Amino acid sequence: MMSSTVEISTEDKIKAAAKAVFTRKGFAATTVRDISAEADINLSLVNYYFRSKEKLFELIMTETVQQLFDQIQPVVNNPSTTLSEKIELLVRHYIDMISQNLDFPLFMVNEVMSGAIQSSMVTNILNMQKSVFAKQILDLKAEGNFDFDHVHIMMNIMSMTIFPFFSREVVIKSNTIDNEQFNRLIEDRKRLIPIWIKQMLGIQ
Repeated sequence: MMSSTVEISTEDKIKAAAKAVFTRKGFAATTVRDISAEADINLSLVNYYFRSKEKLFELIMTETVQQLFDQIQPVVNNPSTTLSEKIELLVRHYIDMISQNLDFPLFMVNEVMSGAIQSSMVTNILNMQKSVFAKQILDLKAEGNFDFDHVHIMMNIMSMTIFPFFSREVVIKSNTIDNEQFNRLIEDRKRLIPIWIKQMLGIQ
């Protein structure tokens, strides 16, 4: 029993260290040696538990995706909040999560391009289509507020929140804006994206 406890503690320590380094340096610039130094754990132990930086990154990002959906499910299935309130909360959750996990967009693209989408992710997306949030959007469509496929709404929320993070390095390295200005723009988008989505839906 004691051995199992030690193993769990060591794995968690490595994952916490890896997440901190990935967030600080990015996936490409991070080495296994960086992670072992952050965790204050022997390099061979990191390799023993996780085999490679790629495996560790995939595990952390998969857990991050699940944590995001765990946070979102109560929002999209709350019968007491309006559609407008749900949109504002969803945008805030997405942006806050990505701001704390800047490699998340990279992970998503790699998953999509490799065809290795996690089954849990597919299940969570399907659950979104059955949520109170989806029903509220469909009710608006039935009332004639808009005439396009309701899936566009979720696609737009995701793309409007995720894509700016893809452009982050480009706009910063081109000296268009600095990191502080970029963060201010992202904060602005927490307010602006709900406005744009609501305009599409014809609601306040």
